[in-house]
Amino acid sequence: MPSESSEPSQPTGAQSGTGAGAESGSENPNLDFAGTTPYEDYVRADVLTHLQHPLSDDPGEMSFLVTTQVMELWFTVIVHEWTVASRALRADDPRTALEALRRSVYEMLSLNASWEPLAHLTPAQFNAYRGALGEGSGFQSAMYRRMEFMLGDKSASMLVPHRGAPRVYDELEKALHEPSLYDEVLRYLARRGEDIPEEVTGRDVSQRYEPHPAVERVWARIYSGDPGSELLRLGEALTEVAEQVWRWRNDHLVATRRAMGSKQGTGGSAGVAWLEKRARKNVFPELWTARSHV
Repeated sequence: MPSESSEPSQPTGAQSGTGAGAESGSENPNLDFAGTTPYEDYVRADVLTHLQHPLSDDPGEMSFLVTTQVMELWFTVIVHEWTVASRALRADDPRTALEALRRSVYEMLSLNASWEPLAHLTPAQFNAYRGALGEGSGFQSAMYRRMEFMLGDKSASMLVPHRGAPRVYDELEKALHEPSLYDEVLRYLARRGEDIPEEVTGRDVSQRYEPHPAVERVWARIYSGDPGSELLRLGEALTEVAEQVWRWRNDHLVATRRAMGSKQGTGGSAGVAWLEKRARKNVFPELWTARSHV
């Protein structure tokens, strides 16, 4: 009997993955494929694992680079989930919207955990490869900007860094002029008979969302009512998302403060001072203030 560490024998003949008569019930995996493996065809692992090109000799840069790329992938899937949720709300399909929002919370937990490899960098460790970034900064991430736009934090000036990349610029410009996730939520509440003013549902969605007292009153009423209502479940799903956004911003702030103190950030930002300002802002603001009136 082979040991647990034994490698499976190379399949031949009937055991080959390419043969029509592959042995049914065989414990050995198929190892013989005409081209690349089905796993590679689906995951594109070879592409992903050859995207790393460190620009310094410091061994710690590889961790920084891969961690940043992983974050970009999580941004991408979270934008996807919020897009699914927005479309579902537009179609008056709250069940699909809730499922997408709940998935996004788990994904944001993983996104936030991505800070761990960077969270304990000393200034000397970060400075060992900081110069390789040049003017590069996470502030310039187009996919993260799309996340912020979907949260209602809109600003046309944020398109400027991407003028040299037409496809990216066009995608961001489109996102700027589309309703945010929260806009779709408030429009859905209005269609459900909630007292959301037309000045909110008909606002210029290319502008940053500003809290409105009437929206706060609607959420306070929802939270004072049936604890099992669909609208309250929607509010709680959004609150979970908002909490993870807040945790992301705070983890970013702490990691940056630890690695570089109060120095100017890469890309010319104010560094810690700018991140502190971001961390103080609530996503979906009336969901938080309404709790004081329940």
